[in-house]
Amino acid sequence: MPVDNGYTFGTPREIDALKPKEKRYMAKDKLNNGLFLDIKPNGRKVWVYRYTFNRKQERLTIGNYPDLSLKDAREIRNENATKIAKGISPQHEKKKTNNGYSKSILFVEYGERYYNDVIKKDRKNPKNMFMYLHNDIFPMIGHLPIKEIKIEQIRDTIWRKKDQGYDASANQVKGLLKRMFDYAVTLGLVDFNPVLAIPTRHVFKARSRERYLSTGEIRTFYTTLFNSRIYRPRKLGILLSLLTLLRKSELLRAKWEHIDFEKGEWLVPETKADSKTGYSREMVVYLSDQIIEILNELKTIAGNEPYVFVGRQRGTHISHNAFNTAQKSALALTDIPPFTIHDLRRTASTHLNEQGFNADAIEKCLNHVMTGVRGIYNKSEYRKERMELMQKWSDFIFSVIFEPNVVFFNDYMKKN
Repeated sequence: MPVDNGYTFGTPREIDALKPKEKRYMAKDKLNNGLFLDIKPNGRKVWVYRYTFNRKQERLTIGNYPDLSLKDAREIRNENATKIAKGISPQHEKKKTNNGYSKSILFVEYGERYYNDVIKKDRKNPKNMFMYLHNDIFPMIGHLPIKEIKIEQIRDTIWRKKDQGYDASANQVKGLLKRMFDYAVTLGLVDFNPVLAIPTRHVFKARSRERYLSTGEIRTFYTTLFNSRIYRPRKLGILLSLLTLLRKSELLRAKWEHIDFEKGEWLVPETKADSKTGYSREMVVYLSDQIIEILNELKTIAGNEPYVFVGRQRGTHISHNAFNTAQKSALALTDIPPFTIHDLRRTASTHLNEQGFNADAIEKCLNHVMTGVRGIYNKSEYRKERMELMQKWSDFIFSVIFEPNVVFFNDYMKKN
């Protein structure tokens, strides 16, 4: 049991000033409310709430600092004090809320329960987390009891993804593992979170991308793509990515019920969540003649299926990597430097700005949030400008990539 040597704190700065010693010791909240910090020799600081229930001393481990701030720890302490006043022991309640979790539980069992109890409740689309668990985490540490997992196994799990060349995905794996072990600490399954020992900066450092395709690269890539043996809907999807300025995920989930051919509008009811606000916004894509032509062909292929890009099973859309695989296959037939599907949005934005289109209308086509004072007061949707922009953009792209030996463009040019 750590010793209470009279150390106190009242602000985050005072907490930061509490340095580890050779032996564990306790520091007390100046509010004298039973909230303590258990400072360990390794520097870890753990929130502990000490209280009396039925004339007996009990203690409740709340979480780690700074993962849990002073403000949050005090709020949790107050919530538990209310339970005590109602005759409820927070310590006994915590044991009940473990829902049968055992310290000897294998990580794969814990992970499955975490997925159902936490991830599926917190996320509208938990598919990516499911894939990280089953493809990247369980094969590495699923067979181990959760209490026996060390930093080495965590590092190996994350670095396996890095060694495959997917640093951003490795960071996603690290983030998921951190949240899982945070929850395990809360449940009392482990004493500390081993993922905290691995700094994010060593796993992944985000860099702003600048890659976009020049006019010549657009011509070469799409001519090669349409002359390849790649499945035709994939070709048309990659072309739509450039013409519509939509994100790949928005294309994958596209449904026919959201496309109005008569109005020439394509509603995207749920776009990718904004990185700043965390909220998704619906948007409208105004359809050019060329986009309508492409969609008509895809409708013929899809038949009665609900999705524009039909998956292998009825009622599903194509996989997350379908466009990536097709794009890389076509790219390998050229000498064009690497680019991603997402870079096509930057390609469109760059060329449209160079051609002198309204910058605000371009941002609306990209479904970006306008920042600053203009974002507060400018609520225009630029409908007219966007309709004109989309048609001229399609005209430009078709003038660039039309080749007599490409059947699709041959047919289109004959009709127009």
